[in-house]
Amino acid sequence: MRIGLITSAPDHPLLAAAGALLTAAGHRVEALDPAGRAGEGPLADAYLLKARTPAALTLARSLEERGAPVVNSAAATEFCQDRTAMAELARRAGVPFAPTRTADRPAVLLAAAEAGELAFPLVLKSRHSRRHDLVARVDDLARLRALAEEWADEPVVAQPYLPSTGWDQKLWVVAGQLFCTRRRSELADPAHTGLPHGVGGSGPAGGSGPGGGSGPVDGFGPDELPAERAGLALRVGEVFGLDVYGVDLLDGPDEPVVVDVNAFPGIRGQAGAPEALAALALRAAAAGTRERPSVPGPRAGAPADAGPPAAAR
Repeated sequence: MRIGLITSAPDHPLLAAAGALLTAAGHRVEALDPAGRAGEGPLADAYLLKARTPAALTLARSLEERGAPVVNSAAATEFCQDRTAMAELARRAGVPFAPTRTADRPAVLLAAAEAGELAFPLVLKSRHSRRHDLVARVDDLARLRALAEEWADEPVVAQPYLPSTGWDQKLWVVAGQLFCTRRRSELADPAHTGLPHGVGGSGPAGGSGPGGGSGPVDGFGPDELPAERAGLALRVGEVFGLDVYGVDLLDGPDEPVVVDVNAFPGIRGQAGAPEALAALALRAAAAGTRERPSVPGPRAGAPADAGPPAAAR
C-alpha cells in the first residue's frame, strides 16, 4: 500500500512512528507538503490529513475529487476550525458543549459586558481555530478592553469560564480507540495548583505533556475515565465526521462539558496511538473511496477498533 501524509512536518512524532510501522510492514509512505505542487501524480491508496491550512485543505479536496480516501476528510477538518459552527452542531446533536456566544469583533462583546449583558469570568477565543489564535481568560472589563484593542478585527467567541478542578481532561480518539491524560489548564485559577483529589504523580511544570501543549500532566488513562465520558468522546467523532480527533473536557465531578474539538491533533506520548493510526491508514486504503457527508453530521456506525498494521500485499 502507498500512504500519503499531507503535512509540512512529516517528522512529527505521531506521523514518524506510524510511518515507521507501515514501512517496516512493507508499505510505502510519502509526505506531501501542501505548500508545494504535490498531489498531481498517481494517487496513493489513502492519505492522512495532518494539516489545517487553506493550502492543505485545497490539496485534500483535490485528492478526494480524484477518488482518494482522505482521513480526516477536508470537509470535517475545515468544519472543526469554526468554533461557532461546532457549538451549533453539538447543540443540535445533543452533545454537551460549552455555551458559545459569537461576535465579529471583541468590541461587540465589550459593549455587551459594559451593559451588564455578559458576565465574568469568561474565556475569549478566536472563532476560527488556527496556530497562535486567541485563547484567553477574561476576569474583568479592563482585560476585555485590552484584548479588544489588541485583536480589534478578530472574529471571536465567548464562553463562560466554568468551574472545574483547574485541570482539563484531554481525550484523543483514533478509529474508535481512546487515549487520554489530564493536563493543568493554562486558564485555571492560580489557586488550583495541585492535582485533583485522589490523583497521583504529575509531569514537570511548564513541560510539554502528552499530545502537545504546556503545563504539568498526570498519569490519568482510559481505565480511569468514566464510561459516560468515554462514550461522549466517541459520540463526538460520529457527530463531527472524524476518525482522528481530540476532545477537551472540563475535569470535575459535574456532568461532562466539551470545550473544544480538534481534527487530527498531535497525540504525543500515547502508547498505541501510532499503531492505531497505521492500522486506520491501511483500512482506509483497503476500503478505497467512501461516501462522506459534505458537512459533518451524525454517521451510521462507528469505525472498527484499531489493530496493528497488516503486512503489505
